Amino acid sequence: MSQTITVKIKLLPTKEQALVLTKMCKTYISTINDLVSEMVEEKKNTKKSSKHIDVALPSAVKNQAIKDAKSVFKKAKKSNYKVVPALKKPICIWNNQNYSFDFTHISMPLMVDGKARKTAIHALLVDKDNRILDLLKHKLGTLRITKKSGKWIAQISVTIPIVQGTGVKVMGVDLGLKVPAVAVTDDEKVRFFGNGRQNKFKKRKFRSDRKALGKKKKLNAIRSSKDKEQRWMKDQDHKVSRAIVNFAKNNKISVIRLEQLANIRQTTRTSRKNEKNLHTWSFYRLSQFIKYKANLVGIKVEYVNPAYTSQTCPKCSDKNKTQDRKYKCKCGFRIHRDILGAMNIRYVPVVDGNSQSA
Repeated sequence: MSQTITVKIKLLPTKEQALVLTKMCKTYISTINDLVSEMVEEKKNTKKSSKHIDVALPSAVKNQAIKDAKSVFKKAKKSNYKVVPALKKPICIWNNQNYSFDFTHISMPLMVDGKARKTAIHALLVDKDNRILDLLKHKLGTLRITKKSGKWIAQISVTIPIVQGTGVKVMGVDLGLKVPAVAVTDDEKVRFFGNGRQNKFKKRKFRSDRKALGKKKKLNAIRSSKDKEQRWMKDQDHKVSRAIVNFAKNNKISVIRLEQLANIRQTTRTSRKNEKNLHTWSFYRLSQFIKYKANLVGIKVEYVNPAYTSQTCPKCSDKNKTQDRKYKCKCGFRIHRDILGAMNIRYVPVVDGNSQSA
């Protein structure tokens, strides 16, 4: 059993290297689009090889472009040529036999003075916990280089073997807005993760800033603000998921149970003032971060149907609606509403885990 993740690495190319990468990325995309147009016109796969493509790219990169073009053509063919995708975002891809790395550089063939030459580009491969280099010890896939928000990023596909533990300790995790996540172990240890008030404030501040920029018609600044907000949200999800997995690991948890996300936007209770936050926060991404980080340390992730998990009393099984964040049952049982959800998630029936995006 294994899972494939994408490792992102910041590149620091020289001015000359950046110019070469920019040109290669544009050429790579235009090559794919030209090949797709030809295949659509002929309504069949291309038989071209790298020697038939006269563009300024290394032969290995040309072969990857042909492979990607065939993949795009397959999608067009599936729609009976009603939808023919045209790639726009400049990227360049090398297969796993055409790049290498050490502690400070990633090397791959670049077009220099009309010839393909293996070139070392400075890269931030060493982080605080050596996490990047540890991940790159596993089976590597393609190297994709692109530019995002003015910064060069290398994305390497990594396939990691999953070795799951044999224990039986279970932890339930309830996701929400006011409290991003609550975890309860099967021996009743409880922990809250994230700061819902801070998240709400930050998102409101981003929206307010964009509204002011909109009045000044600063469209580029608005786009930049949206990118910054997305990066901030993603960073919050990384921090929360890492803390949850560390908590599970420290408590020798074997299984983390999460709510199935198919209907979370319908089942999550929220006020009108929280509605914008509900529909812009990615519960699915947080769930996926928890899953892949848990798998890396041998913890299994299962999904359960969250229906009534925040209403059912764990003592007498009676169903009661909550008052604000407090839950009170007729039998006398009282607890925080989100803790109740996490408690019940531990033991409700497990579903297949094929949850929808949220």
